[in-house]
Amino acid sequence: MAAAAYGRAIRLRPDMGEAYSNLGDLHARGNRLALAEHCYRRAIALRPDLPQPHVNLGELLKNQGRVVEAIRTLRAGLDLHPDMVVMHSNLLLATHYTAHIPPEVIWRAHSHWNDRHAARLAPAHPVVPLDRDPDRRLRIGYVSPDLCGHPVACFLDPLLSGHDRERVEVHCYPLSAHHDAVTDRLRGLSDRWHPLVDVDHDAAARRIAEDRIDILVDLAGHTAGGRPLLFARRPAPIQIGWLGYPDTTGLTTVDYRLTDAIADPPGQTDRWHSEQLVRLPRGFLAFQPTTSIPVAPRAPLAENGFVTFGSFNNAAKISEETIALWAAILLRLPDARLLLKSRVFGDADVRARLHRAFAAHGVAAERIDLLGPQDERDDHFRAYDRLDIALDPTPYNGTTTTCDTLWMGVPVVTLAGGHHVSRVSASILAQCGLPDLIAIDPADYVERAVALARDGARLDELRQGLRDRLVASPLLDHAGFARSVEDAYRAMWLRLVASA
Repeated sequence: MAAAAYGRAIRLRPDMGEAYSNLGDLHARGNRLALAEHCYRRAIALRPDLPQPHVNLGELLKNQGRVVEAIRTLRAGLDLHPDMVVMHSNLLLATHYTAHIPPEVIWRAHSHWNDRHAARLAPAHPVVPLDRDPDRRLRIGYVSPDLCGHPVACFLDPLLSGHDRERVEVHCYPLSAHHDAVTDRLRGLSDRWHPLVDVDHDAAARRIAEDRIDILVDLAGHTAGGRPLLFARRPAPIQIGWLGYPDTTGLTTVDYRLTDAIADPPGQTDRWHSEQLVRLPRGFLAFQPTTSIPVAPRAPLAENGFVTFGSFNNAAKISEETIALWAAILLRLPDARLLLKSRVFGDADVRARLHRAFAAHGVAAERIDLLGPQDERDDHFRAYDRLDIALDPTPYNGTTTTCDTLWMGVPVVTLAGGHHVSRVSASILAQCGLPDLIAIDPADYVERAVALARDGARLDELRQGLRDRLVASPLLDHAGFARSVEDAYRAMWLRLVASA
């Protein structure tokens, strides 16, 4: 057993920071979060020169919703290890989980990341395609560590399956060795499959250039396993950010970012991007549901006699602002309950901390049900049967969770903020023709949730009709979505060849 081996190492050498760090990883994978935190902090105290405990402690804290602590940890680690790209990227991602950091500060942080790590890697001269035929079939490359059973695949699958192969040739570049049935499907939807696992940035850039990719699409940004420094080398003449990261990359070598006019209202968020925003007319997402489990016939209010609110988003998104809003709703409806589900709720300390946070707003622990991980995937989706209304977190909205929730017949109330990360659910709901579920400010969010909770007929109507709404919406029009993306690609291409 690895844990026993690390324990022996620590007994022999109590100052062995590496052993504490590795033991922390084991505890984290086993969802023993308090033990993992202790090990990482011990490793940092013993060996501050080790970067990985800083990275892993930051992620551990963020995933529990302790975002301010996570940011503090990552900043301290970055002071000691200023050239550690992954730690800096993790810090960028963490800034989106709290309302305390405004979008303009987040933008400057991304620009600083580029200045520190990427700017020097850009080629001295523009990358010019050898064949500038404006009408030819384009070679599109998709780069991601998540070409597997990951939420990214729920949105990439519709695009790959909907692509017109007379207009584009699809190349996929997986960055992870993880392989499952979803990987096989995505590979089957690709014309070419080029793994870049364990290939360094320079060699990967050469490979993409040799494949003569016209448009290279980054599906990860600064998320785990992403390769922004590959895009810094500009292996393709046109480079795009889309889907996997909720913000700018900060890279001056990424030309465009795909979005829409609701997620990024024109004139409102453009200044916070190094990329030019391209707003797709039918929304920036299409969705592939991953379950055919039927929707429960009625909202549970009818049987329970009280409303159950809920959220199955990652606990990292349950910010201070979110807790305050959800508590305000519960205080308005004294019989209502809140059901939350996240992997970290398998840890007793995390559950106790969240209960204390709600108690500080006057909401008793017995009104908050916390579900941890479930072994069977179907059990996860069947848990939606217990919800009457889903509450979207702020400032970091759900994406896959919002789509899954609607697919299971549960309405989602969201608060549309001023930054892309807090407007994704508004984009999804607008595509489904549900503007009445989009609030414009915190007070409106509370009022809309309370009003819906008091309308049992509307809840039953939504329960019975939401899946059909999704099927009829642009979200599930995969071919139509692919045409809109291909049109955007062609416009970018024509702009390039006209200027070359």
